[in-house]
Amino acid sequence: MQHMTSTMVGAPRPGFLPAHIGPNMAKIALNPSTIRPGSRAMVRVAQDLSASISSDDGIAHEKVFSYEPSVWGDFFINYGPQPLQRSEEWMRWRADKLKENVRMLFQTSSDVVAKMNLVDAVQHLGIGHLFKDEISYTLRDIHRSEFTSSSLHEVALRFRLLREHGLWVSPDAFNKFKGDDGRFIDEVANEPRGLLSLYNAAYLLVHDEPELEEAISFSRHHLTSMLLQGNYLKHPLVDQVSRALHLPLARTCKRVEALYYISEYQQEERHIPILLDLAKLDFNLLQGLHLKELKAISEWWKDLYGYIGLSYLRDRVVESYTWSYMLFFEEGLALTRMICAKLIALIVIMDDTYDAHATIHESRKLNEAIQRWDESAISLLPEYLKKFYRKLLNNFKEFEDQVAVNEKYRVAYAKKEFQKLSHYYLQEAEWLHQNHKPSFQEHVALSTMTSAMQLVSVSTTVGRGDTITKEAFQWTTSSTTIIACAKILRFMNDIAAFKQHGKNKGDIASTVECYMNEHKVSSEVALTKLSSLIEDEWRTMNQAYYEHLEILPAVQRVVNLAASIMFIYDKRKDAYTFSSYLEEIIKSLFVKPVPM
Repeated sequence: MQHMTSTMVGAPRPGFLPAHIGPNMAKIALNPSTIRPGSRAMVRVAQDLSASISSDDGIAHEKVFSYEPSVWGDFFINYGPQPLQRSEEWMRWRADKLKENVRMLFQTSSDVVAKMNLVDAVQHLGIGHLFKDEISYTLRDIHRSEFTSSSLHEVALRFRLLREHGLWVSPDAFNKFKGDDGRFIDEVANEPRGLLSLYNAAYLLVHDEPELEEAISFSRHHLTSMLLQGNYLKHPLVDQVSRALHLPLARTCKRVEALYYISEYQQEERHIPILLDLAKLDFNLLQGLHLKELKAISEWWKDLYGYIGLSYLRDRVVESYTWSYMLFFEEGLALTRMICAKLIALIVIMDDTYDAHATIHESRKLNEAIQRWDESAISLLPEYLKKFYRKLLNNFKEFEDQVAVNEKYRVAYAKKEFQKLSHYYLQEAEWLHQNHKPSFQEHVALSTMTSAMQLVSVSTTVGRGDTITKEAFQWTTSSTTIIACAKILRFMNDIAAFKQHGKNKGDIASTVECYMNEHKVSSEVALTKLSSLIEDEWRTMNQAYYEHLEILPAVQRVVNLAASIMFIYDKRKDAYTFSSYLEEIIKSLFVKPVPM
């Protein structure tokens, strides 16, 4: 893997999925021969190499970096439709028949446990989007029904399903499995399926629920012991336990988890064959649609990237699309998915420019032009940014043209968020220029804004018509849940950056370093603190389910956004910038059909 390198005074500030360039980078010689059209090196010299140039900068930073090239190139542009195992027409006909059969199962299931298992399987297999009304009605019925099971698995399953859908269940539901001392009884420590259900359910805790914290600790301890015993757990339970201990079900990327479960479901004792058949058909049919979109957005990016000619940028359009896909994969959300993916790509262009290329003078001019948002501002910009600015204005105009009249205000709001983001990026550039040392709280306040989660969150509403109400839109633009999501990204990013590169010399310290410096503690203590803060923000995310039940679909999209962050930063690595980490899963999602 090719890594990045820097000769600047300090590595760039953490931005939107930043490279966070650090000490392990290989140096690029400052030689005119390295500055050439089409070079994969990320080269920007803030001073003329042969003579000193005076400016209002006071300090001129040399910024010389190299990002990994894209692992995809023109792969998705050239990748043609692959022969299906059956004709698409037959697959759609068969899927429609199976959908009717599954709807009949929802109508005829009278037993509460059977209903719960049906909802759980449908959601876990990735076909919940086909049965939203049936799932909603069934769960409300379960919530109203009396439930007296003595099975830990069943009680925990009910708890998780209802809480996921904003239907409150008290932690007291687990009291029947506790002794007089308030601790879980020994008997349940030998129920692996029940423990796994308890573990996954307890991660839907909100603030001030110590009972669920204890449930997590108890179940994790015993599940870990079972894994260490080798042959104690059978397939597929052993794989499900291993995945959950790495990342609980409530925080997984649902599409990736569905792929795992499709391969496991037929090993379940009471699996329903028609659910598995439908899940395979639906996944493969949607995969064909997603492949067409990947081709289209790859062509869009190739045109944009070639036109603006900025070779210092991260070439990550496939990864941008993948991130958008994690938020909404459904067939009817193609426009939203594409606009969100393009917005992510445009954010990264702006981020990389501020982060690792522009001088402070150029940064100020770029922000001034973005605040003006008019072609007349092109004259403010250096030559290398003029084409990007034109494309930026044109793309937002295209977004506006693509949505209905009653949705244009959402694009206008996204534009305002883009302008705010530029302002925040400039503020961090000013901090670096002034050698400002922010406090931990000061850093968190600004770097939460530069996470770009507010803008991405707004993009989840664009192109979705009346399914997003005015109330849902307003919540998406200003809620504490969005701030929680942004903080999760910030802390996950900074932990990954510190783990990969350590301290940044001369740069604005990350939140990890700020905490270390301010509290005079080791990196281990600081990393533990940030991990604890991430857990706090997840509790705030979970709280939104119950506080905003009337706009539950909007809440669920934001939770998906938070889960996508956990996926991107899996194993504490920035897989967007170092995208070879995502290569195999992207192939599984978009290239390899599920065997029928």
